[in-house]
Amino acid sequence: MKNAEVAKRREEAISRGVGMQTQIYADRALNSEVWDIEGNRYIDFAAGIAVVNTGHRHPKVMDAVKAQLDRFTHTCHQVLPYENYIRLAERLNAAVPGDFAKKTVFVTTGAEAVENAVKVARIATGRNAVIAFGGAFHGRTFMGMTLTGKVEPYKKGFGSMVPDVFHVPFPQDLHNVTTEDAMAGITKLFKNDLDPARVAAIIFEPVQGEGGFYPAPKSLVAAIRKLCDDHGIVMIADEVQTGFARTGTMFAMHGYGIAADITTMAKGLGGGLPIAALCGKAELMDAAHPGGLGGTYGGNPLGIAAAHAVLDVIEEEKLCDRANELGSRLKQRLEAIRSTTPEIAEIRGPGFMVAVEFANPSNKEPDAGFTNRVKNEAQKRGLILLTCGVYGNVVRFLAPITIQDEIFNEAMGILEESVAAAQKG
Repeated sequence: MKNAEVAKRREEAISRGVGMQTQIYADRALNSEVWDIEGNRYIDFAAGIAVVNTGHRHPKVMDAVKAQLDRFTHTCHQVLPYENYIRLAERLNAAVPGDFAKKTVFVTTGAEAVENAVKVARIATGRNAVIAFGGAFHGRTFMGMTLTGKVEPYKKGFGSMVPDVFHVPFPQDLHNVTTEDAMAGITKLFKNDLDPARVAAIIFEPVQGEGGFYPAPKSLVAAIRKLCDDHGIVMIADEVQTGFARTGTMFAMHGYGIAADITTMAKGLGGGLPIAALCGKAELMDAAHPGGLGGTYGGNPLGIAAAHAVLDVIEEEKLCDRANELGSRLKQRLEAIRSTTPEIAEIRGPGFMVAVEFANPSNKEPDAGFTNRVKNEAQKRGLILLTCGVYGNVVRFLAPITIQDEIFNEAMGILEESVAAAQKG
């Protein structure tokens, strides 16, 4: 088979609404490497969008899934429950930031986790409104895309969004948006449009994912926490992309020393298998009546088994430390490239959740064209990169945290060559 042949079949069989970053059709993968159906080998700096933090087919994860396969693959926990579901909830209750009693609900996707977090906040407070941030990404369901702070491609053409959702600016140093600007946006909402007594929740990403890998300043997180405490609002931290060692701590919120009331998670939790969760204060999580939360596939036994192994690998292989080490090395290499690349406007991100933003050196405008050239040149040389950002001018680096040193170094060489080639046009 050839990639081009399969791409043609895909075009005829799959909705064009499912976007594609590449036309490389995977055949097999191991740790940080992927081979396509033509036998070409690539270094994976996407990790399925921060899903395989523990690498493709980590032996411990695979062994756990195989062992579960030999027992059962599905019963629906609401019908025939299983102990390892409960044990995983106990582990997450202990791992999520916050010195208070917690409870957990398992679902299947990050969007579901966000949806259910909003449901919990609404039923616990008896309120409807939710505040989110510009540039945020919270999923493609109707509530998820309403919360998402980016029109194209997520909201365009899909009609009316869910009511009672409001957006305020998210701090971005490079673009001169401050914490004060963000909080002033909330103040204006409260003065002009929204009684704070109607607000059920404020949701934010500790590091914006699709929005461009902008880390939330500690001042913003502290200000949101105080505002929520003052007005009885539920603080939701969306850690779907930031969780599970990616930012150099188990959850990004560990880096702030501030606890959210509810934390959503998915992606890295399952090591490649679909599983998501929301974990929060016990009194909030118990507000819903039995049957009000859940789902047929929520906490599927294979995902639960994989998640246990992922937590073990993070601890045993010290992946939080590894993320900080790799992130530091990546930033150093990017700074070296920056010395000959005026298009680099900013290098940012905690741990191994690093991004580089490109702008036109002459007018400082976002340069999506240059960004795409870097991505395409890298792909030609066997390195898979992802772009993001409201203006499409950010390259985000999401390699498995388990990437081998020699392959990481190889990737850095390819990156340097790709940026140089992009400069030549």
